[in-house]
Amino acid sequence: MPKLYIGIDNGTSGSVALLRDGSNPAYYEVPSFTEQSYTKAKQNISRIDRKKLKDMIISHLDTAVAVDDVLVVIERPCVNPGRFKTSISAVRALEAVLGVVEDLALPHIYTDSRAWQKSLLPKGVEGSAELKKASLDIGLRLFPSLENAIKKHKDADGLLIAEWARRAGL
Repeated sequence: MPKLYIGIDNGTSGSVALLRDGSNPAYYEVPSFTEQSYTKAKQNISRIDRKKLKDMIISHLDTAVAVDDVLVVIERPCVNPGRFKTSISAVRALEAVLGVVEDLALPHIYTDSRAWQKSLLPKGVEGSAELKKASLDIGLRLFPSLENAIKKHKDADGLLIAEWARRAGL
């Protein structure tokens, strides 16, 4: 049985892909919700819906898939002192994802965005807007059956993370 790669573009606006040779890939937005912030300020925060994420992953695990045949690849969160709120949100999202992955006892590794981008995106692509566009274009080319999901999410990062791991034979 081929290995099941689960690529996770970390964050509440990220994506999750499940990719196995010989079967249809799946691509989802990270399930999230908004609630009142934990601070005294009148503001909302986004959080990952752990139950929905767990159910999503479980729905793609079957009795034919041994835990040793699954690899979760998580993109490292943005941690930048100059972008404090973004960094805190990313780290909170990572903790939620790790909780789900650990609850399911799935093996996991981390990757930097540059590692998979260098392998799959064209050279010279720089800046957030160009990277998103390139991710969308390459995702549509590699996974035409997921066109609607990719276009809705506006990039294919989770898919490309899983595809990078598959090609690398991780």
